[in-house]
Amino acid sequence: MKPRAFAWPALALLAVALITAWAGWRLDLRALLASYLAAWWFVTGALLGGLANVWLHQLTGGAWGETIRGPLLRAARWLPLACILFLPLLFGAPLLYPWQHGVTGAPDAAFRHAWLSPVFFTVRSVAYLLLWSGLAIVETRARTRSTARAAACLLVYGFSVSLAAVDWIMSLQPEWYSSVFGWLAGTGQMLTGLALAVLLIDRGAARKRLPDLGNLLMMYVLTWAYLAYVQFLIIWAADLPHEISWYLRRGAPGWQAVAWVLVAGHFAGPLCILLSRYAKSAPALMGVLAGALLAAHLLDCWWLVLPSVQHLTRHWLWLAPLVAGGFGLLAWMALTRHGKERAHA
Repeated sequence: MKPRAFAWPALALLAVALITAWAGWRLDLRALLASYLAAWWFVTGALLGGLANVWLHQLTGGAWGETIRGPLLRAARWLPLACILFLPLLFGAPLLYPWQHGVTGAPDAAFRHAWLSPVFFTVRSVAYLLLWSGLAIVETRARTRSTARAAACLLVYGFSVSLAAVDWIMSLQPEWYSSVFGWLAGTGQMLTGLALAVLLIDRGAARKRLPDLGNLLMMYVLTWAYLAYVQFLIIWAADLPHEISWYLRRGAPGWQAVAWVLVAGHFAGPLCILLSRYAKSAPALMGVLAGALLAAHLLDCWWLVLPSVQHLTRHWLWLAPLVAGGFGLLAWMALTRHGKERAHA
């Protein structure tokens, strides 16, 4: 089948997604914005995490990085556009963030009132977006590799992503805080970026490098699980009202089921597969695993965002998959377009 034959169904599905999103805007704008934030964080995190893996390879070296470098840099060219797509969330911030109407109930309310002010929040958000766009432009247009540039970019990435996770995700519940949350967000992005790379490469041609990529995936899976467990253990053991509030909202039966799915799909299942040398050398199995990890991390993004939004109706049950599907279609069309251009070059 010709490539154009795939484009028309994708465009039709995208049109349906836009029309249904318009219906969601009319029915429940807050649920639409919450779903949009989760999907945007997932897609942008995959692009950022892919760049971070490129910088990591420039520092450490190794044949594994040569396999994924090209696809990840081509994907990173779309990062400035992804940053622009955050702007609707700035206009809808009063519906998502309760501190937009004043921070109350926090033990350090004075500091939070200064930090979580609408103007300062907007300035910081624009700064993150410009910074990430600049990093993507510099790295994708660079003609030479530089360990110094890679080290600087990794430091800037880690610091900015941690702050952005606090501003955009953690502050959905302004009374809650966790010193591990920024690290957890960055690890999830790097895991997602590497899983995306495994999907984008020609796994048959890169079969010799698949065990190395599998080992790196296993390291990210273990690190993500360790940080998530440590955060839960420390907060639950301390049993402080402002700290456990985040987990109390996820104690409802439906969200408890999501937690167990994440344990199985984001940690236990991938770990068991990646412990097998045969599995890490099988191109088809590695492709399925990478897709499953992306799906699990999307579920994790929903888990991070949706329970934290106050007064959220059940419209998110159909809006969240729809918005994520729309973002997925855009990403698929963008990445396949680059693949076609490269094939005809």
